[in-house]
Amino acid sequence: MSKQIPYDRNRPYNELPLLPPPDEKVITIEILNAAIAANRALAELKGVAKILPNQSMLVNTIALREAKASTGIENIFTTDDELYRALSADDVELKGNAKEVLRYRQALWSGFSEMEEIGGVSIELFVKIYQSIKDATDGIRPPHTETVIKKRGSGSLGGTVVYTPPRGANVIQEKLMNLVSYLNDDTNYSYDPLIKLAVSHYQFEAIHPFRDGNGRAGRILSLLLLTKKNLLHVPILYLSAYIIENKEDYYHYLNSVTTMGRWREWILYMLKAVEETSIYTLKKITEIDNLFHRTNDLIKKKLPHIHKETVEKIFEQPYISPKKLVGYDIKSLNTAKKYLGQMETLGIMTSQKIGKEIVYLNIDLFNLLSET
Repeated sequence: MSKQIPYDRNRPYNELPLLPPPDEKVITIEILNAAIAANRALAELKGVAKILPNQSMLVNTIALREAKASTGIENIFTTDDELYRALSADDVELKGNAKEVLRYRQALWSGFSEMEEIGGVSIELFVKIYQSIKDATDGIRPPHTETVIKKRGSGSLGGTVVYTPPRGANVIQEKLMNLVSYLNDDTNYSYDPLIKLAVSHYQFEAIHPFRDGNGRAGRILSLLLLTKKNLLHVPILYLSAYIIENKEDYYHYLNSVTTMGRWREWILYMLKAVEETSIYTLKKITEIDNLFHRTNDLIKKKLPHIHKETVEKIFEQPYISPKKLVGYDIKSLNTAKKYLGQMETLGIMTSQKIGKEIVYLNIDLFNLLSET
């Protein structure tokens, strides 16, 4: 462990202490009680997530909401409608903010697959996540890149330096290797996984290993850690929603660790984020499941020739094109169009033209996901 030393925001923070932090700063009764509450909420979410008949509902709804919120933290905004419409039509090229959001989701799921394959985290995993987010081929920022973090805005403090991350290939490599060891080694670093999540999220952001995209990469790593520690089966926690609603606190507490070594407030903030977003995500999953069963019951009664597998497809995301409905249960494009038209007659779907293609919107699912 390294000792906290005076910090100068205008020079590279090469003295960033290695992990773990001093036990007396991260293992307190208050923090342990908060960890118990967060773990309890997370366990309930893990159990309820199994109720959905098709796990793609989680992949393409909750995970997409996380992607949208996380990019929103970086001031990359897109509307729900823009995003889902772009996803559904084959002849619409993804561009601008919608493309940024979809890259985040792709990075999340490719990172999840990579971590499952290697059985842990690695510097190579960090790089792959970054490259997927930014659609880039570079990696860890080189020494000549004099990266600094400046305050956003046009006020009197806008543009002032708030943090200068470590600089130098060997320095960054040492701190990343220490972070990887901390995350993978539960024998020497036997902390509650959610405390590890909070500590490691700070450390990744403080190392700031890439030219850009560090915030999004760090939030993806936090979600992946939940699955690595078997707290969730899939990375579906809508964590960025809490950060957006408490954005000033997020940056304030991060900075307080750097400048004053104040881990307590930061860890409590992250534990509360896990607890509250677990409750939120649990509510959304329950609402999706209830809506699915109501819709399936209606279709079974009014359109008995449409099978449950088709109903599951219209719940993978709010918009769907007839082409994407063709598969195991539906053999032809004409049949897909016919079934979607019949569901439109029942008021389940509504058709819209996007480019040259007609797509169909699951109205109630869209409204449910658009609610905060």
